[in-house]
Amino acid sequence: MGFAPGRCVEETKHAHPVTLKRQGRVCTLILNGELYNAKELGRELKADTDRNEELFLLAYMQYGPEFVQKINGVFGAVIWDETKKILFLFRDRIGAKPMFYTQKKETLFFASAIGSLFQYPGVDPVLDENGLCEIFALGPARTPGNGVFRDIYEVLPGHYLSFADGILKDHCYWNVKSQPHEDSREETVEKTAWLLEDSIKRQMESEETISTFLSGGVDSSLVTAVCADALREKGERLQTFSFDFEGNRQYFQANAFQPSQDRPWVEQMVTYCGSEHRYLECSNEKLAEYLYKAVDARCLPCMADVESSMLYFCSQVSQYSKAALTGECADEIFGGYPWFHKKEAFETDGFPWSADQSVRQSLLQEKWIRKLPMKEYAEEAYEKAVRETPCCTEDSPVEKRRREIAYLNLKWFMATLLDRMERTSTWYGLSARVPIADYRIIEYVWNVPWSVKCEDGIPKALLRRAGKGKVPDEVLWRKKSPYPKTYNPQYEALLADRLREEVLQDTSAPIRAFLDRKKAERFLNSPKDYGKPWYGQLMAGPQMIAYVLQINYWMKKYQIQIKL
Repeated sequence: MGFAPGRCVEETKHAHPVTLKRQGRVCTLILNGELYNAKELGRELKADTDRNEELFLLAYMQYGPEFVQKINGVFGAVIWDETKKILFLFRDRIGAKPMFYTQKKETLFFASAIGSLFQYPGVDPVLDENGLCEIFALGPARTPGNGVFRDIYEVLPGHYLSFADGILKDHCYWNVKSQPHEDSREETVEKTAWLLEDSIKRQMESEETISTFLSGGVDSSLVTAVCADALREKGERLQTFSFDFEGNRQYFQANAFQPSQDRPWVEQMVTYCGSEHRYLECSNEKLAEYLYKAVDARCLPCMADVESSMLYFCSQVSQYSKAALTGECADEIFGGYPWFHKKEAFETDGFPWSADQSVRQSLLQEKWIRKLPMKEYAEEAYEKAVRETPCCTEDSPVEKRRREIAYLNLKWFMATLLDRMERTSTWYGLSARVPIADYRIIEYVWNVPWSVKCEDGIPKALLRRAGKGKVPDEVLWRKKSPYPKTYNPQYEALLADRLREEVLQDTSAPIRAFLDRKKAERFLNSPKDYGKPWYGQLMAGPQMIAYVLQINYWMKKYQIQIKL
């Protein structure tokens, strides 16, 4: 077996092998992650340790590989059972922690970062037709389990692999299950409120000082309020952080996806919670500079400046705190995104956050548009996810379709955002936690009827009702506004200059093999629409330029070979 740790500080600090010997058995563990039910697990095992690594390994030695169903936490873990001569690779239910692997004959190589696998002879950065379609047809999303590079894969969320005698087997230990929801509206709100508070408090347990990301939206505000109350009871004060961009007060453009700025709402919550708050701002130069660092952290092109800004903000937060709770994943679980509510999402056979392939192909050479089956590749990925959606016999056609859209969000869109949060935070030694994505919450809310989940057509109505009394009503019912992005035209001009210098004028730029120079120039000289994203809610015209710059940097960094 082989192991190559990633660059991130958290892994180099914690991902050291731990070996235990019990009753003639010898097992070794490498764990990247955190357990949120360590106390209960320790009591069940009657263990004389509270170390996550030892509890994880003791549970395996007592219950076998299905022990993983007893774990509440986020993890990428490897166990070598010396006695049975079998290797296991485990990944948490939601896929918050990565675990990549590749097999060469009878050797299995694994790592938390794709780039680490290339340290081994014979493991090369090669893109085939599927890899190119991942980048140009789906990116920054990835097909679950696909490592983009040829013969590189990722352990699926809620799965583990076993490897013995050169044979690799995949095992699914968790997925959402569809069944009738029998709790009343009042019971549903009460149970959801309890689960939320319990998950937040569990994830507050840390050797490090806890902080929160605070946008003034309902998700981060609820997490912040619970944390602030819990710390206040101990005589401590919560640290909070909010993010914005240079020039946004002047250039912000309200649109259907971002109806308002965050600052006034943040100020209200800071006063309400009494937190020690820092307003962080990213300049145009830092935003562009960190585009490349974001590729270093992810080992792939990613969410352009939506990711580079988060990487920069995490670098700043890590100077004050090493553990932060966020409001991530509430939209995917509770039905917050516009595509949960729009008629077009019900009627379109495609990913609702990336329905128009023509935008993605607008800068490519015609020969690649003809050669690569991008449209078909995206359609098959979508159709496969729809086929896999667990349905309930009691579902009406409308409810069945709602489940399909919810499943697409859990398995695809949420996965992309979890990757973003994990890689940007751990790169700077920050543990960013997502308590709303506790698997117990996902399991419960999955079966809640739409009439309760989004009562009266209100996005995340269940979450809002569960948070009643914890935050001011005006914050609780604030209209959804996503993570901020820059609207500063100077940033767009900076990107255009970089694309001309690094790609259009550099004959050695690897992306030039795919880019149509005339199309690119026309694109740079035309006005950009900030309100019509080609991916998600935020990635519009300027982010297309940034994504191309990331692809070019990535191809150059890894000296990627194209083999069709």
